[in-house]
Amino acid sequence: MEFIDLKTQLQRIRPRIEAAIHRVLDHGQYIMGPEIKELEPQLAAFVGVQHCITCASGTDALLMALMALDIGPGDEVITVPYTWISTAEVIALLRAKPVFVDILPDTFNMDPGKLEAAITPRTKAIMPVGLYGQCADMTRINQIADKHGIPVIEDAAQCFGATHHGKKACSLSLIGCTSFFPSKPLGCYGDGGAIFTPDAALADKMRQIRIHGQKVKHQHPLVGINGRLDTLQAAILLEKFTLFPKECELRAEVGKRYDTLLSGIPGIQAPVIAPGNTSVYAQYTILSPDRDALSKSLQAEGIPSVAYYTRPLHLQGAFADLGHKPGDFPVAETVAAQCLSLPMAPYLTNPHALDRAQQRMKMGLPLLQ
Repeated sequence: MEFIDLKTQLQRIRPRIEAAIHRVLDHGQYIMGPEIKELEPQLAAFVGVQHCITCASGTDALLMALMALDIGPGDEVITVPYTWISTAEVIALLRAKPVFVDILPDTFNMDPGKLEAAITPRTKAIMPVGLYGQCADMTRINQIADKHGIPVIEDAAQCFGATHHGKKACSLSLIGCTSFFPSKPLGCYGDGGAIFTPDAALADKMRQIRIHGQKVKHQHPLVGINGRLDTLQAAILLEKFTLFPKECELRAEVGKRYDTLLSGIPGIQAPVIAPGNTSVYAQYTILSPDRDALSKSLQAEGIPSVAYYTRPLHLQGAFADLGHKPGDFPVAETVAAQCLSLPMAPYLTNPHALDRAQQRMKMGLPLLQ
């Protein structure tokens, strides 16, 4: 059993993927080729916003969003300490200050009840994360942000395709960002990402930032980056996107199967999908106080597992200058110490191995034989 199975999907559409790659090889427009212009409106229509700007990675998507809002030295951006480092890294790259808000113990996403206390006159943006496949409580976060006149950037790198009260991830704030890293629910075969916004002026600015701040060739009114998505990756995404809506449904079915298998097992906290949310289960992540022993037990049954983000961001050396210490964000620290992600893919098979592991745990058998 593979932790993330990309091969089964490829087998379904390999001839189409190879034909799409050959079309790019034939026309030779490897940078900003026609597949970019074809992909962006399809993604925008899927999300339900007017503008999509594809880019080189999910990290670049977040960076470009912050740059478009003129975030810089002395500014503060509120985010969470339990996520991949890109979320806070891009804030620091602009010499702004990441301000952390603890997460909820069930969804692992930003706790809106702790958000307002983190806002100061220097707060220039709020960046919640839709971790492990479901959106944060964007309704409450937006209400607080609107009250203070602060823009929200949605980090939807792991929840693209999920919904919050019927609206798609990346359509829930002023700017939505996602990643097309290969292991994501919609992934390409390299790095890639996209930005979404209903704001035409912001979209135009981010398109300029994407190409070194260039609006007209050799004229650079803005400082930008090299943030373009490769044409080859756009061609691959166009073919994979044809499967994506159905794969979101299949991921939800796999998640429900896990819920059933893990129900009632002492010491295992299955993920909680918040009311009004759907999840695309980028990962199926449980909590266990005996995580390491459980991981070894699963491995003995042929089931791989991964512990993500085992050191939260406020305790990373990269952010030592913020002066945080253990205990500052206790929920994030608990989740980091207990989290374990199980295999997840839309075409996940080998249910007998999962059943065997469930029965061993229910019968109280030794974790290792």
